[in-house]
Amino acid sequence: MKIHIISVGNRMPRWVTEGYEEYARRMPAECGLKLVEINPGHRGKNADMQRTLHDEGERMLKAIPKGCQVIALDVQGSSWGTEKLSQKLGAWMGDGRDLALLVGGPEGLAPDCLARAEGRWSLSPLTMPHPLVRVVVAEQIYRAWSLLRNHPYHRA
Repeated sequence: MKIHIISVGNRMPRWVTEGYEEYARRMPAECGLKLVEINPGHRGKNADMQRTLHDEGERMLKAIPKGCQVIALDVQGSSWGTEKLSQKLGAWMGDGRDLALLVGGPEGLAPDCLARAEGRWSLSPLTMPHPLVRVVVAEQIYRAWSLLRNHPYHRA
């Protein structure tokens, strides 16, 4: 299974790129991570944020590979502990489809992206900077996989 993290934002700080790459590199082929960066829309003093969100959403939806199960990262989604995420990962792997995780920009995800999702995952009720989300998602997916495979990385 391939896990596509489709995330708004590019030109991330080095610590974000290195953090994400560290966990992506650790993932085995059975559950590889692939980051797809979506160019952010215009944000500024006179920006039409509804239009920006809509346009980002359209680009995200086009980036979803055919046949993927889609999960939106959304503060209104379900919060899972490590064990539950590991169970979810096992189910996703057993589903036979690749997985697309949608990570929005500062304003979140477009309504069309939320509507396309088969589920919603909330990392936390805290507001996080969206670059940090890709690092946290990669680490948590690696941790969930390590728990599934009895790898020593996860110690509860």
